[in-house]
Amino acid sequence: MTDQPPTPTRLVVLLAFDRGEDGELLPAIAICTAKDLAHRHVGVITWSRSADLVLGEFGPPVVLFQAGDVPEME
Repeated sequence: MTDQPPTPTRLVVLLAFDRGEDGELLPAIAICTAKDLAHRHVGVITWSRSADLVLGEFGPPVVLFQAGDVPEME
């Protein structure tokens, strides 16, 4: 056991969207890309959450796809 603090975890979010026929934003490309990356990496996750950038408020994260070893989301 060492006296050094644990190394902080860095979170990288991958999101890409397409519009459906009704104009709704769909995260299909993000999920497809994450599934492709899962075959080449130890872990992959893509997630979304609502955000009010003016107020700086964010909703809880919603996992769209996760595979392998990834840090716990807090």
